[in-house]
Amino acid sequence: MARQSSSDNKVILEGAVRAARGKSGAAALRRQGIVPGVVYGEEGAPVHVQVLTADLGRALHTKAKENVLITLRIKGEPEKQQETTVLIKELQHHPVSHRIIHVDFHQISLTKRITVTVPLAFRGEAAWVKTGGGMLEHLRWDLEVECLPTQIPSEIPVDVSALNLGQTLTAKSVALPEGVHLVTDPELPVVACVVPKVEEAAPVAVEAAAEAAEPEVIKQKKPEELAAAEEAKGKEKAEKQEKAEKQEKAKG
Repeated sequence: MARQSSSDNKVILEGAVRAARGKSGAAALRRQGIVPGVVYGEEGAPVHVQVLTADLGRALHTKAKENVLITLRIKGEPEKQQETTVLIKELQHHPVSHRIIHVDFHQISLTKRITVTVPLAFRGEAAWVKTGGGMLEHLRWDLEVECLPTQIPSEIPVDVSALNLGQTLTAKSVALPEGVHLVTDPELPVVACVVPKVEEAAPVAVEAAAEAAEPEVIKQKKPEELAAAEEAKGKEKAEKQEKAEKQEKAKG
């Protein structure tokens, strides 16, 4: 079961140690509405776990999305339960139905800084977009940052209202929350205000269209040309008749 805690970025997720292994075991779990997974930690061997598909879906439906901080309660042997704090390391989806078919968790410490990828949320509208005919070109949709697990922002706002035509905002220009440090290359462009490109018709296409539009010219033959053609036609007919007569005589 997934339960929301006091913070929008934290949930409690119930799980269990997974006995079924291999492709057949994983497929059997999925048919029962269960997602197989693995918990990876800095120390010790990975732990194979399973969680209900519905509970995992609810855990992901927070503002933090895949950066949600999860308290994973893993039931093992009778009367035993392990509780650990994890982040989602990787989700695997079915290529057709897009349902979650596997999850990897990363065990973390709440007192140790980690590196995560956070989506950008663009705010405002540049004056040149409204009145000058410019357009915003988004070059990045997220940034990689470092912070404590409890300080992971659900999104990073980016104000573009002061952006003029020809200007570009780089990663270092984005204001980050307190305690959050930039890991992405600070010089990488994030968003730019540019002039829309006007597509020109390809020269080859234009020439082809012009040729198609030209009327077909039919050349009329001269009288002497017509007479020569008729004479040749008559000569060919006479030769055929003479050949046929010779064949008849040969038969007789």
